[in-house]
Amino acid sequence: MKKINININRKSVLYALICGGIILIVILTGILPLYLKSVSLTKENDKLAYRIKEQRALKPVYAALIDEMKEKKSFVLPLPEKTALPRSESGRFQNDFRSLAKKSGLTVVSFASDINSSASSTSLMHNAVLKGELSNFRRMLTGLGTVSYLDKIEEISIKQGTGSMEFKIKLWITVK
Repeated sequence: MKKINININRKSVLYALICGGIILIVILTGILPLYLKSVSLTKENDKLAYRIKEQRALKPVYAALIDEMKEKKSFVLPLPEKTALPRSESGRFQNDFRSLAKKSGLTVVSFASDINSSASSTSLMHNAVLKGELSNFRRMLTGLGTVSYLDKIEEISIKQGTGSMEFKIKLWITVK
């Protein structure tokens, strides 16, 4: 075999190393940071595109909320003129109470009037136990505000049960 004799000039090798170093420095200080910045901008662009897509999907919900806010419903609780119920018609309150509970979606477990409270005063106390959901009970309390002969609600007791809540309430009605 023949030996190949390659004469490489030292200056050429030095120039090649210097050029390679310059190219490496340009890549590390110029191209690589720009590439990494481009990748981060692409990720940020994808996030913004997702947010825009999400906003477009939620636009009808937002429009519905704005329309609902423009209607300006007044949330005024009923406040009828206070009257007294004749003693002979005091049983009417039980029927009114049961119908209010039914409209509100509550179940009346028990309803009893306290006979001891009726003998000496112009008010008659009733104890009621209801079952249902808290939102329905709230609706029931609002409905009780429409009863003109309701004097006051003395006590409310709420107990969480299995499947529903139990509400105990003491009511006073005005009788004459």
